[in-house]
Amino acid sequence: MNNDTTKMPYFKRLFKHLETINTHRFEVMKNCFKCGIYEQGLTHDLSKYSPTEFNVSVRYFQGTRSPYMYEKEHFGFSYGWLHHKGRNRHHWEYWYDMLDGKWVPIEMPLPFLIEMVCDRVAACKVYQKEKYTDSSALEYYLSRNDRFYMHENTAKALEAILRDIAERDEDAVFADLKKQMEEYRRTQHQITKQH
Repeated sequence: MNNDTTKMPYFKRLFKHLETINTHRFEVMKNCFKCGIYEQGLTHDLSKYSPTEFNVSVRYFQGTRSPYMYEKEHFGFSYGWLHHKGRNRHHWEYWYDMLDGKWVPIEMPLPFLIEMVCDRVAACKVYQKEKYTDSSALEYYLSRNDRFYMHENTAKALEAILRDIAERDEDAVFADLKKQMEEYRRTQHQITKQH
């Protein structure tokens, strides 16, 4: 596809972007349901329909990767991404805070870590199409430097889950994650009862 996406007719970009985010959300929803995080599956990435994210994404739609990447490369940052990461807890960038005068990563709670896995697997399927394999999400993760900026425990857990998917396949791993979520909920319920 031509790198200058602004040459593509606006309505073609609009409908293609809408198709991409709808397909992505449906794939994430299926993954989340398999993992037992139903509400997150239903509400995943709803901010992508907001004017701040949607308009920018239509303008820089490419179909092979996130429009935010195009915007970052050309302008040094992305308004859409800044809006998105601040409203979606399944992104590790959401989990940063100022402690003792320094910005530090916060460990992601299990439900959002699992949603991040579901999101990454779905994104690889949507953008890679027939080239997708069970190793795709792991390969993408290892090709980037995200792991050096997220909380150490989050990075280790994410990589372990993605490696497990590459070795055993997503359905087997998602079934295990569903059991982990059930245990997590039981533990959270016990903590709540004690307070």
